[in-house]
Amino acid sequence: MPTWTQRPVESAAVDATPLAILGTHTFAEEVADLVEQIGEHELVAFVENWDRERTGRTVAGRPVIWVDELAEHAGEWSAVCAIGSPERRGYCEQVAGLGVGFARVIHPSAVVAPSARLGAGSIVSPGVVIGAHTEIGEHVILNRGVLVGHHTRVGSCVTLSPAANVAGCVEIGDGAYVGMGATVIDRRKIGPGALVAAGAVVVRDVPEAVRVQGVPARAVER
Repeated sequence: MPTWTQRPVESAAVDATPLAILGTHTFAEEVADLVEQIGEHELVAFVENWDRERTGRTVAGRPVIWVDELAEHAGEWSAVCAIGSPERRGYCEQVAGLGVGFARVIHPSAVVAPSARLGAGSIVSPGVVIGAHTEIGEHVILNRGVLVGHHTRVGSCVTLSPAANVAGCVEIGDGAYVGMGATVIDRRKIGPGALVAAGAVVVRDVPEAVRVQGVPARAVER
């Protein structure tokens, strides 16, 4: 079950635990900047689970550690996953199995309705607007300038790319990916694992695990 929270009206520090970022590539550096701007977390490390040769290095002045080392900090550190692919689910499950919880990273310029709910591990970037009574699942990435309308439900491990515009009363299934500048009109459904290409305009429901593109968006492959 998702671990929900409602965004506080004032940006008081809610979670001052040390924070580790899962991922060691360019998006991880962007998330590190968000963490620094927010000032609610102490960034302590970046975590690798794919390429051991990257461990022992530093990213943004913090050490890169191997994922198994997180077990030593269970109950002390929290984590957030900075991998843009919806396939981050497996990584998050691996880390949760080590006893590490997940933080929310919400940039102060984001506008989040008081009635909206945000799942653990969600990343809300600068310029994001989340409407009333909207539910954002766990480990969701809302990139720069994303708009999410009222009463919309976004599943876990969904990626909304920069400037994506999702209208009200939309449902987006787990692991879906909405490309840069794409538009989803109101009351549409995006199936789990679906991919909406950059710039597409979705006017019909998108089935599970289907890629759509164009204006209006049409299915091009599974």
